[in-house]
Amino acid sequence: MQEEKEEGGELRKPGQAERWPSRALHFCVPAPLWEERRAGPQACERLWPTAGERPARPTVQTQDRGEPESIIHSYPEFSRKDNYFMTQNERYKAAMRRAFHIRLIAQRLGWLEDGRELGYAYRALSGDVALNIHRVFLKALRSLGSEEQIAKWDPLCKNIQIIATYAQTELGHGTYLQGLETEATYDAATQEFVIHSPTLTATKWWPGDLGRSATHALVQAQLVCSGARRGMHAFIVPIRSLRDHTPLPGIIVGDIGPKMDFDQMDNGFLRLNHVRVPRENMLSRFAQVLPDGTYIKLGTAQSNYLPMVVVRVELLLGEVLPTLQKACVIATRYSVIRRQSQLRPSDPEAKVLDYQTQQQKLFPQLAISYAFHFLAVSLLEFFQHAYTAILNRDFSLLPELHALSTGMKAMMSEFCTQGAEMCRRACGGHGYSKLSGLPSLVTKLSASCTYEGENTVLYLQVARFLVKSYLQTQMSPGSTPQRSLPPSVGYLATPDLARCPAQRAADFLCPELYTTAWAHVAARLIKDSVHHLQTLTQSGADQHEAWNQTTVIHLQAAKAHCYYVTVKGFTEALEKLENESAIQQVLKRLCDLHAIHGILTNSGDFLHDAFLSGAQVDMARTAYLDLLRLIRKDAILLTDAFDFTDECLNSALGCYDGNVYERLFQWAQKSPTNTQENPAYEEYIRPLLQSWRSKL
Repeated sequence: MQEEKEEGGELRKPGQAERWPSRALHFCVPAPLWEERRAGPQACERLWPTAGERPARPTVQTQDRGEPESIIHSYPEFSRKDNYFMTQNERYKAAMRRAFHIRLIAQRLGWLEDGRELGYAYRALSGDVALNIHRVFLKALRSLGSEEQIAKWDPLCKNIQIIATYAQTELGHGTYLQGLETEATYDAATQEFVIHSPTLTATKWWPGDLGRSATHALVQAQLVCSGARRGMHAFIVPIRSLRDHTPLPGIIVGDIGPKMDFDQMDNGFLRLNHVRVPRENMLSRFAQVLPDGTYIKLGTAQSNYLPMVVVRVELLLGEVLPTLQKACVIATRYSVIRRQSQLRPSDPEAKVLDYQTQQQKLFPQLAISYAFHFLAVSLLEFFQHAYTAILNRDFSLLPELHALSTGMKAMMSEFCTQGAEMCRRACGGHGYSKLSGLPSLVTKLSASCTYEGENTVLYLQVARFLVKSYLQTQMSPGSTPQRSLPPSVGYLATPDLARCPAQRAADFLCPELYTTAWAHVAARLIKDSVHHLQTLTQSGADQHEAWNQTTVIHLQAAKAHCYYVTVKGFTEALEKLENESAIQQVLKRLCDLHAIHGILTNSGDFLHDAFLSGAQVDMARTAYLDLLRLIRKDAILLTDAFDFTDECLNSALGCYDGNVYERLFQWAQKSPTNTQENPAYEEYIRPLLQSWRSKL
C-alpha cells in the first residue's frame, strides 16, 4: 500500500489514524479531519478547549464537564448505540434504566440535584433519560409554592419518594391557558379542593412522565371558590398508589401512543373525576384560599405563568440550542469527508464543503448557533435577576422577561428546526438514515415549535408588548408619567436613520451599520402594525376584531424585533472580547454573516421604504459571499468548539475520527432485520417467486 509522508518526516499509510490527547480521552484522528483542524488560525484554536491543537491545560469548564461525561460513558447502562433499532417500549425502559443508574451514581459521588456535575451528565446523554418532567415539577414547585410547601414536597421529589409530572396542556386547549377547562372547586365544609375534568377536551394530554411513571401531578386548573372563578392555579394531585402504582380512585391515566419522536418519554393523558385534595395542596406563593373560602391575591395574574418562563429559558439552553449545534457538528464534519464531483476537470473529487452552495447551507446555521449561544447567556443572566425579584413579589421586570423568553423561545425553536433540517439535507442520502443522528435531531426540534407555547401565539404575545412599548413612546410628556422603555425595545425611542450610508461591500461588515439597519426595520414594522391597528379601530372595528385583522402584520414585526435582539446580543458579546482580538475576529465573521444573511433573506423589508437600495443589497451579497470563503477555513474548529463527545452525538456521520463509511457499515450490521428470519418470506415472497410453476 502506498505510504504518505507526514510533517516531521514520519510515514504512515493512507487513513491510518494518529492518537492525540483530548480531555482525559484519546481519539483516533485520521488525516482528513485532522488536516481540517490543523488548518485553522491560532485564534480559533483558543476558542474552546477542543478546537485545533488541544491546549495542554483544559479550561475549568471542560475539566468540570469532562469527569462526569467520562464517568457516564464508561458505564454500559448509559449506552445509546442501539437506540435507532429499539421499539417504543425498549426506548422507554432504556431511558428509565439511565434515570435509575444516574441517580445511584449521583448519590454515591455526592452530585447535587442542581449541581454542575449532574447537569453535565444529562448533557452527555442528550436528554435521553426518563423523568425529565419530574424536574419541571420541582421548578414549578419552587416558583409557585410557599416555603412550607417547598419544605414538604421538595425532599420527596429529590429522594424519589414520589415521581411527579406537570399537567397543564389539555386535549382541547394548549397555549391559551385561560381556556383550560379542568376545575378545582373549593369545598369549605371539608377544606378540600375537588379536581374535575368536566368534558372530554378537559383531559390533560401530553405531559411527559405521566403515561406510566408519575405518582403525582401538578395540575393546572381553574379555581372556583366562594362561587367565583379565580383563574388558573396549580394543585398537587396524587394519581397512582405508592404501594403498587395502580391509578387511584377517580383517576383515568395512560400513554397517548406513538409520536414523531421522544419514544423514551411516556407522554400521557389524565382524566379526573371529582378527585379531592387537601387545601394545602394548592401552591400558594402568589395566591391563597383561606379555610372559609376567602381568596387572597398575593401576585399578578401572570405570576402563575412563572413556571412556563422558567422551563422555556432552561429548554433553550439545555435542549433546543444544543440540538442545532449537534446538527452543525455532524453536517460540517461529514462535509469534509464526503467528496463529490470535481471543481476542475483535472482535480480529484472535491470535499463538498469546498462548494459555495454547501457553505451557503451550513454556515448560516453555524452562525446562528453562536448568535443564539450569546443571546441565551444574556437571557439567563436577566432571567436570574428578574426571577429573584418576582419571588419577592417585585413584578416590575415580568413584562420584559415574558416578552424576551416567549420571543426567544419562538425564534430559537423555529430557526433551530429549520437549521437542523438544512443540515440533514446537506448530508444527502446518508442524512436520511437514522444512523446519521440527524433525523432524530430534526424531529426533536420540530416538537419544540409547539411545546411550552405554540410559536405563532408566542410571537403575538411579543407583538402586544411591542405595541404597548411603541405607544408609550408616542405619549406626550404631560399626558401620563413617562416611564423608561425596557432595554430590549430602547431602539423605539432613539432617532431613526432614514437611509443606509453603506457605499461599498466592506461597509456591511460594520456591526454598528447592520445593527442600526435591523433596528430601523423592526421599528418601521412595529410602527406599521400599530398604524394598521389604529386605522381599523378608528373605522369602527372593535379592539379584538382589529387585532385579529392585523395579526399577520404584528407577526412580521415581532419576528423582525427578535432578529434585531439576536444581532444586538451578538455584537455586544463581541465587544467584551476586545482583549482577545484574534478570537474576536473569528467570531465577528459569524456575527457579520448572521446579520447579513437575515438582511438578504428579508431584503424586501429593507427595500420597502428605500432604507436600502438595490445596489446596496448587491453590496451586502458580495460581503456575504466573501464571508463564506473566510469561514470555510475555520468551520471544523468552530464546530469542535461545541465540545460534543462521539457518544453524545450518536452519529455515524459526525464522529471525531472521520471514519464515516466504516462506521455506517458497522452500525447497519446491528439492525435486527439482518439477523432475524425474514417474516415475509414464507407467506408472501416464496409464493410470489414460485407462482410461475402453477402456470406450467
